Amino acid sequence: MEHLVGLLLGTEEDWPVAFETILRRAEPGFGVERVTIEPFNLRDRPRYDLVIDRLAYWYYHPREWLKKIAMMDDVYVLNSPFTFQAMEKHTAYCAMMRLGLKVPDTVLVPFKNPPDNARYAYTAARYNKPFDLDALAEEVGYPLVMKPYDGGAWRGVTMVRTPEELHAAYDASGEMLMHLQKAIDGYDAFARSLTIGPETMVMRFQPDQPMHSRYAVDHEFLSPEVGEEVVTISRLVNAFFRWEFNSCESLVKGTEVHPIDYANACPDVALTSLHYYFPWAMKTLVKWTVFCAATGRRPRIDLDTREYFAVEGSYGERLAAYRRLADAYFEVDRYEEFCATRLGHLDDVVMEWVSSSSFDQLLVDTVRATYPVHERDRFVAHFRGLMALWVKDNS
Repeated sequence: MEHLVGLLLGTEEDWPVAFETILRRAEPGFGVERVTIEPFNLRDRPRYDLVIDRLAYWYYHPREWLKKIAMMDDVYVLNSPFTFQAMEKHTAYCAMMRLGLKVPDTVLVPFKNPPDNARYAYTAARYNKPFDLDALAEEVGYPLVMKPYDGGAWRGVTMVRTPEELHAAYDASGEMLMHLQKAIDGYDAFARSLTIGPETMVMRFQPDQPMHSRYAVDHEFLSPEVGEEVVTISRLVNAFFRWEFNSCESLVKGTEVHPIDYANACPDVALTSLHYYFPWAMKTLVKWTVFCAATGRRPRIDLDTREYFAVEGSYGERLAAYRRLADAYFEVDRYEEFCATRLGHLDDVVMEWVSSSSFDQLLVDTVRATYPVHERDRFVAHFRGLMALWVKDNS
């Protein structure tokens, strides 16, 4: 076996099966296994060349194992366990504001309910400055969005249009630390971009729809110029923080792109969510995995933030410079040459499998695990139709 890839998983089953199947068919020299959680000696040598992490953003034991194998053993980890621990959405807002992106005005407010810490009462009584929530909201401007500073799965996200809604949302926030962020009212498009290594898929996202309909199959919902800006912002975020398997959200109004969410430690790649875009995600994840392992790519723990902060010029000039920095980090030219010479057969491998009865069985099993009995037939037909469209469009 040439290389071994580890999958650090929680409850997921659909995409791991897809990834394992495609990798084994496309690259016989690669092994893949699911990582178990057990005591580890800090001097133990890991067997993996690369680990895809979908668990350590909330499970601390494997997080510390990932940090150990990246720090001590040069194992490549998607994503960096260092920055996803420290660089939640709040820090990403700060960095992207400094880089000149059009992040909406954002204010961090203290906890509504005190954290469970014996020292809080003394500290709060002595140092917490009283504040006027209504005045802050007026300063940001209605409508606004109240959402947790660290985010995740749309937890605690509330659209606020009136003082009454403001107080109701703040009262419900409990011990969550919240942002007040200016809403982009009347936006034209909600773009969700999934980036894996140096490749990005920008999808039209419909947050008001049920999950199976949130990703619309629409290839022309953005102009080419705006679409390219969304791609650049997505890759800039990922290169800046060493996040290589991440989704970003941007609101587009006219020709203005406003990034609003770009720190997703566990981006949505479920078959029943991405449907039409699922084969692209699996193929791209295999490509980046094989490239990193086969070329001996090493983890970059340092961030080199000054290189980005030093960029000057107009907005367009800065975006172009950021894109060059991101492309250099992801070794775009080397990656494209590698894929053309070593993975030229991958499109056929994915097409053959997605068209097969084994993929259809995965689809059926996933629907059965996701939906109640009375909805299963309808959703099997729904997702079969979308996958047939993908096969037609990519044949």
